[in-house]
Amino acid sequence: MEENMVEDRCSDNGVSTFDDGLHCNCIAKTVDNGGLESKRFYLARTTVFEMLRDRGYQVSDAELCRSLSEFRSVFGEKPDLESLRIYAPLSSDPNKKILVVFMGSEPITVKSIRAIHSQISSSQGLHGLILVLQSKMNHFAHKELTTFPFKVETFPIGDLLVNITKHAQQPKIEILTKEEKNQLLKEYALEDKQLPYLQESDSFVRYYGLKKKQVVRVTYSKEPVGSFVTYRCII
Repeated sequence: MEENMVEDRCSDNGVSTFDDGLHCNCIAKTVDNGGLESKRFYLARTTVFEMLRDRGYQVSDAELCRSLSEFRSVFGEKPDLESLRIYAPLSSDPNKKILVVFMGSEPITVKSIRAIHSQISSSQGLHGLILVLQSKMNHFAHKELTTFPFKVETFPIGDLLVNITKHAQQPKIEILTKEEKNQLLKEYALEDKQLPYLQESDSFVRYYGLKKKQVVRVTYSKEPVGSFVTYRCII
C-alpha cells in the first residue's frame, strides 16, 4: 500500500517550522496508509458536496462531515463510479434536481456522453448535470453536451481536490438577486457593462454556477487590501 505524507499544522514540537508573519508554527507529518485513488475521490466528492450546498442544494451534514476513513469503509480503495454519483434537490424547489457523475479514466467520446444521456433521459425533475472528469474530452464529445435539455458542467477532478472558496485570502462573495441588482444599477445610474466583470470561465464563477449578467458583491476584509466592497458582473 502506498504511503502518502500529509502535513498538518500543530502547536507542539515538530519536524519543521515556518513563520507566517504572525505566529511560528510547526508542521507535523502524518502517514496516510490508504491509496491515492480513494483519497482523490474523497477530496473531490467532498468539494462537490460543499459546492452544491453553496449553490442552494440540499446536502446532509453527514456527507459534509464524512472522514476519509469513513469514505473508504463505504466505498473501498477503488470506488465504483456509479456509487459515487450524487443526486441533490434544490432547497428552494425540491422538484428541481442536479446529478453529479464521476467519469472513468478512459478518453471521453461522443459514445460516452450518449450513454449518460440515455441513462438519465427518464429522470424526473433533473435540471442540471455535472461531470467530474479524470481524462480529456474530445471536441465532438463537448459538442454533444449541447444536446441535453439543461446545462451540463464539466470539472477536471484535479480542480476539485481543494475547495478554492476556503483559501485564507478568499473574499466573501454574495450573489445578488435580480431585485438587488436592479436596485444597485438604479442607485448608481449604471448599466451592466459599466460594472467591473468576471468571466464565465473564472474558477469562482464556475464554483457557484453563475450565469451571464448575474452580479456578485465581493467583500475584502483582510490584509493587504484592507476592507472594502466591490461589485462584479458575469460576462
